[in-house]
Amino acid sequence: MDDAVSRLPISAFIICLNEERYLGNCIESLADCAEIVIVDSGSTDGTLALIRTYIDQGWPIRVFQEAWRGYAAQKQFALDQCNQPWALNIDADERLDATLAKALPELIGADVAVVGWRVARRPYLIGLGYTPEHVRERKNLRLIRKGKGAYDLSQTVHEGIIPSGQVNDAGAGSILHFRPLIMDEQILKENRYSTLKADQQVAQGKPASVMKLIFSPPIYFLRLYFRHGLWRCGVPGFIQSATGAVYAFLTQAKIYQRHAMKRHPTVDTAG
Repeated sequence: MDDAVSRLPISAFIICLNEERYLGNCIESLADCAEIVIVDSGSTDGTLALIRTYIDQGWPIRVFQEAWRGYAAQKQFALDQCNQPWALNIDADERLDATLAKALPELIGADVAVVGWRVARRPYLIGLGYTPEHVRERKNLRLIRKGKGAYDLSQTVHEGIIPSGQVNDAGAGSILHFRPLIMDEQILKENRYSTLKADQQVAQGKPASVMKLIFSPPIYFLRLYFRHGLWRCGVPGFIQSATGAVYAFLTQAKIYQRHAMKRHPTVDTAG
C-alpha cells in the first residue's frame, strides 16, 4: 500500500456475507481510499480470513461484525462507522473501473455546495463481459459528504442515500458489477428481491394495480433495452432486459395477490 498521506479522504463502506469469491477485487480497486469499512453479517466461508490478509498487509480496513438489519439499515450502520470527509458506497461484488478511480480527486474537490455524486454502474453479462461504457444503468448516488445524507430505512430493497443538498452526475467512470449468475440462480434472486419490494409497497399502503401488472413488465424491458442501450449487447443484453421485466411482473403480481388474499381468503369452497 502507498503511504497514508497520499490516499484520498474517502471512506469506502461495504456490507458483506460470504463474499470470499468477490471481495478481494473490490478491495483492490479501493487502493486510493484512506479508509475501508467492512460490515460482515456472519460469514461462514473464508471472507473474514481474506479481510485479515489485507489488514496484515497494511490496508486501512476496519471490520465490524453486525447481525443483519436489512439492506438499508445495514448500510446506514456501515456509513455511521466512516471517519473520512467523504463516504463511498460499494458492494462486495463491485469495483471501481480505472476511469472512476482516476476521477475521484476531482469529484471530492467539488464546490462545497455539492454534497454527492451519482455514478454509473456496468454489469457483467454472461456471453459478453462488462457492458460497454455507453451502455449504463441509471446513475445512483454512491459518493456522499459525511453527514450530508442518510438511508431511507423504510426501503427494504433497492435502498439509496437521501441527500441533504446538491447532487451531480459523475461524467466519467463506472462501478463494475461482477456476479455472473446463470438464469437458474438469477430467477431465484429476482424472486427474492420482488418479494422484498412487494412486501415493502404493501406495508406502505400501495394498492394493487392491474394496469401496472400489465404494463410495468414491458415498460421495464423497453427502458433497459432501448433507453439504457442493452440492445447493443446482443443476446446477453436481451436476456438482461427480459430478466428485469420478470422482476417487474413478479413484484406487481405479488402485490395483487397479497391484497387479493386479504379480500378473499384462500379457502377450499368445493363440496
